[in-house]
Amino acid sequence: MKHLTKRFGRVVAVSDVSLDVRTGEILGVVGPNGAGKSTVLHILLGLITPDSGTIRIFGRSLEHDRQAILSRMNIASPYAALPPRLTVQENLSIYAMMYGIDRPRRKIAALLETMDIESLRHSAISRLSSGQIVRVNLCKALLNDPELLLLDEPTAYLDTEIADRIRQIVIGRRNSGAAVVYTSHNMAEIETMCDRVVLLRAGQVAATGTPIEVTNSVLGGQRQVASPAEAMLRVGWVSR
Repeated sequence: MKHLTKRFGRVVAVSDVSLDVRTGEILGVVGPNGAGKSTVLHILLGLITPDSGTIRIFGRSLEHDRQAILSRMNIASPYAALPPRLTVQENLSIYAMMYGIDRPRRKIAALLETMDIESLRHSAISRLSSGQIVRVNLCKALLNDPELLLLDEPTAYLDTEIADRIRQIVIGRRNSGAAVVYTSHNMAEIETMCDRVVLLRAGQVAATGTPIEVTNSVLGGQRQVASPAEAMLRVGWVSR
């Protein structure tokens, strides 16, 4: 993304934002509520058209090659709604057809087992808990083995054991060469997992670098904290 700006009426949601994510990297995008994180993800998906700036993914223009680009990427978000009357199997089967997945039943079965929700295969989405729906969305996001994976608070509503499993899956995707954009309010999670961090505030990039580099930038070099997570919490960039 280069010099992206998006306004909604008088509100400037994103202002002159430039960022990149590299092959085999987890990029953390953090900031307080209203910082522009969700807008950035929606722009990357082509769901929102920016007022200015350019986006290139896999060396292609998102504006001109959106369908080809989207076939190679995916997203999971706890805020994405799935058709509530359809079962888990039906929802994932529809997405598998959209992505042209070979042997979809086998792929779906493997992902349901990985997420420990195989017993919910024939349950309607409307009957699932928030945490279970998060896991179904993660299954959807991994169906096409995406080269670019967008994860919006992927461990929200999950218990500790499942959240740890999700983190290991994400690290495995990174190690296999995928690029991952990862938003979270869990700063310990960001600090542990992310290779680089982009800090957004009021729609602008406030700092970027490794967690340690961002900490130094935020605190002006005065390191009197136990960790980057504590530093960002102390100055009010993120919440607990």
